[in-house]
Amino acid sequence: MKKIIALVLAAVCVLSMTAFAAEEKAPVPTVQEGILNMATNAEFPPYEFKEGDDFAGIDVEIAQAIAEALGLELKINDVEFGSIIGGVQTGKFDIGLAGMTVTEERLQSINFTDSYATGIQVIIVKEGSDIKTVDDIADKMIGVQQDTTGDIYCSGDYGDDHVTAYKTGADAVQALVSGKVDCVVIDNEPAKSYVAATKGLVILDTEYVTEDYAACISKDNEELLAAVNAVLADLKESGRLQEIVDKYISADEASADAE
Repeated sequence: MKKIIALVLAAVCVLSMTAFAAEEKAPVPTVQEGILNMATNAEFPPYEFKEGDDFAGIDVEIAQAIAEALGLELKINDVEFGSIIGGVQTGKFDIGLAGMTVTEERLQSINFTDSYATGIQVIIVKEGSDIKTVDDIADKMIGVQQDTTGDIYCSGDYGDDHVTAYKTGADAVQALVSGKVDCVVIDNEPAKSYVAATKGLVILDTEYVTEDYAACISKDNEELLAAVNAVLADLKESGRLQEIVDKYISADEASADAE
């Protein structure tokens, strides 16, 4: 009888542990079972860009780490920046990572994860430009990437008649080169990439605004939001998140950006 009781208790214990394990590993709800559909705009180095046919960048590697931690396969969807929030909101995509800034307006329609990076909006001008500080752009024509915070802030600060929005940051920079705009307001990291690849451009030694980057997730998917925040916390604690950032942004550059 004692052996039977012991066997029963052991069986109950095993079943309980199995149920607990199943609960712990229960998949988070996603658009496609077993897949994490990420929306991004691969025109924003070093956060997301293309290397041949492959995607690379800080956001791409963070998304891959999140997918692996959740036991999901990552699927990257390269779309226009302005369509990311709408796509996530309507359930077309699970998550948006695109160097996206948390704003009060965006929070009305979407949830954001905990911040994983800090961005700085800067001003690109031609060498020898009479624009020396932020105060000098008030009466100039400003180029921005459409639907980004650069677009939002500049339109709010200077009016739509002083802002020209382009589909990509690269298009805005080319408009500056060809003289269609007097300056470009964009995040510091892609600004560095554009200036390095384009002769005759410089970044002003002044900040336009500092902001926090986070991933966006539908308000209807609180489970995924909680799961992604847990993974981000682990990535920060383990140092893996910093390793990803350091792979694309040197420690010296990151320190200078934070000053």
